[in-house]
Amino acid sequence: MKICMIAEGSYPYVTGGVSSWIHSIVTHFPEHEFVIYTIGANASQRGRYKYTLPPNVVEVKETFLDGAAEQSREKSRSVRLTGKQREAFRSLLTNEGGVDWGELFGLLRSEQFRVPADFLMSKPFFRIVAELCAEKYQQLPFTEMVWAVRSMVMPLYLALRHPIPEADLYHSVSTGYAGVIGSLAKRLYGKPFLLTEHGIYSREREEEIIKADWVKGYFKDMWIEYFYRLSECAYDHADQVITLFNRNKEIEIELGCDPDKIRIIPNGVNDRDYEEVAGPPSDGSPNIRLGAIVRIVPIKDIKTMIHSFALVKQQVPEAELYIMGPADEDEEYYDECVQLIESLQVEGIVLTGGVRIKDYLGRMDILLLSSISEGMPLAVLEAMASAKPVVATHVGSCRELLYGLDDGIGPAGVVVPVMHYDRMADEIVKLCRNRQLREQMGRNGLERIRKHYTFQGFIESYRKLYASYEGAGPWRASASN
Repeated sequence: MKICMIAEGSYPYVTGGVSSWIHSIVTHFPEHEFVIYTIGANASQRGRYKYTLPPNVVEVKETFLDGAAEQSREKSRSVRLTGKQREAFRSLLTNEGGVDWGELFGLLRSEQFRVPADFLMSKPFFRIVAELCAEKYQQLPFTEMVWAVRSMVMPLYLALRHPIPEADLYHSVSTGYAGVIGSLAKRLYGKPFLLTEHGIYSREREEEIIKADWVKGYFKDMWIEYFYRLSECAYDHADQVITLFNRNKEIEIELGCDPDKIRIIPNGVNDRDYEEVAGPPSDGSPNIRLGAIVRIVPIKDIKTMIHSFALVKQQVPEAELYIMGPADEDEEYYDECVQLIESLQVEGIVLTGGVRIKDYLGRMDILLLSSISEGMPLAVLEAMASAKPVVATHVGSCRELLYGLDDGIGPAGVVVPVMHYDRMADEIVKLCRNRQLREQMGRNGLERIRKHYTFQGFIESYRKLYASYEGAGPWRASASN
């Protein structure tokens, strides 16, 4: 079977997290061919893969959303929209009624558009924006509204007009643009569409937009609603929605996903891979080593971790912090983290860059996670498989992983509120001062991995899922371009 795996902002350009998950899937299913349809923000990433692709990856289709400037220089032509197309586009920009995605796909893929300007500089486009201003945004300058809507619609326009490879099954690893592409593929080719949602994409975008400087306050709600609309598209079209833990399922239902579509398949790790580094450090060092397996990017909130460690260091002078992960994804944020360390004048922080994690895990006493959003973080699973206690923020499945769901196993760590570096510091200090508690939590984590989160169970669940779609016939609903 040929499976088209649709990724946004991850594989094969970024390591860890969702990218590691995709690589595990394609590597462990050599009986299937995979096409990687990857959506990136910047064409400078083209061909710069962080992974060696296995031989069953037969094609990588790279799609980038920053090509608007070159395509918009030609003079626009006169265009016409049907009433249904106007209403579909209008509904994308408001929270009034559902979006007719068949009509919207037909509009944004229309052959009457040669370049984005044909639509985004057209009279019908201006009329729709003018109507929105008059009805909902009277306080906003019309020109600002036009540019806001253009910047919102342009990536979707570009994504929808790229060719989609034919396959037997389409599998998106998020909603957003990846979910919309999976939905379009289902309509074009009549093949099944699976959605695996690691974190809740629309919620993550909402958190980013609230904090963002690039969008003005009065446009934030519009952007947030827009991303929820994209998620609705994926939920509506997916044959099955796979999520990783119970809380995610509850949120998906709140956002309108049919509960009968949702299935939980948790991630897993092979505890045998961590046997050599499991348990407390054996090197006899008097220092307490804290570790974080993490990309240095804003969503991981490294600054909270640094602030927290500064407080820990005041009470536990022998503490050290190793932040283990690549720093090249967001160099500006990395520089800000370095400057924060210098301004706090805190010693004992080591930024390792990209390393072989197992070379460090054995020396760690406690693992940390300070993210503001997660799904089921591989870093926490790896820590538990290594029998290390974890202090993590209350994001994604961290509470479920560390405390369990009435499984009779004790806590494998502690969960603290997001961005509360003082609370994180308090819990770290408690663990630093109690070796017995650290070791017991480590044993609990390893036991929970062996009981609920094995890699074999994860792979077998997806093997059965894929097998259930082998030889699947065309989708019965009408296809639309």
